[in-house]
Amino acid sequence: MAKSKRFFTYLFLGIIAFVSIFPFAWMVISATNQSVDVTKGRLLPGSHLLENFRNLLETTDLQQSLLNSAKISITTTILALLIASLAGYGFEVFRSRTKDIVFNILLVSMMIPFAAMMVPLYRMFASISNTVPWLGIDTMASVILPTVTTAFLIFFFRQSTKMFPKELLEAGRIDGLSELGIFLRIYLPTMRTTYAAGAIITFMSSWNNYLWPLIVLQTPETKTMPLLISNLGSGYAPDYGMILIAIVIGTLPTALVFFLMQKQFVAGMTGSVK
Repeated sequence: MAKSKRFFTYLFLGIIAFVSIFPFAWMVISATNQSVDVTKGRLLPGSHLLENFRNLLETTDLQQSLLNSAKISITTTILALLIASLAGYGFEVFRSRTKDIVFNILLVSMMIPFAAMMVPLYRMFASISNTVPWLGIDTMASVILPTVTTAFLIFFFRQSTKMFPKELLEAGRIDGLSELGIFLRIYLPTMRTTYAAGAIITFMSSWNNYLWPLIVLQTPETKTMPLLISNLGSGYAPDYGMILIAIVIGTLPTALVFFLMQKQFVAGMTGSVK
């Protein structure tokens, strides 16, 4: 009975694993084939990987798009972690009725879809394009600032701070540390798994961000990887082999970040404090 139960458990997990992995395997295999082979549904590796990669380099400014995505994602991640952790720390450590009301308003803002804020955001950035060009339309700042922190990330850090040993705060105050010193020298190193989880979530969200960059980034020099891939697929006769090699390249950074930090991610999401 136990063996049959274990068999069906492994069978179910194997099916789920296959369904999860197959799209990625198909993407990598198809990146080695010509466009006509991809449309035919060929599932065998081909010999056109270098050709597809060469066509991608000749057709697009791949290096610039990767650099733009990296700059936006890294900057957004660093600023978001700093701001959200400071806010989450403040909301939990210095609690009051007023702060709880403000926090509840932040949570309500999570219910507002981003599509509802696009028009006022665009008008705001367009209005300052002439006076402050580096903050206006078609700049990296216009992509970073609206996404630099979210109510979810603040909520995430506040909930994780509930697990933070309050005795460490008292010990820091007794030793004469300022609140900023406690945050930098005690809180930040102790909550590294939470920072790792927040970094993965923020980096992946920023790297894959499509809708807002599509609206505010209007020149080829500022395009990110999602916009480059979208442009490749919008042609009259898209080259699917070239598109898939671009998708593989665009997927590698997020996959690498996740696999390098997956243990910290799991610990951070489960509320572990070390």
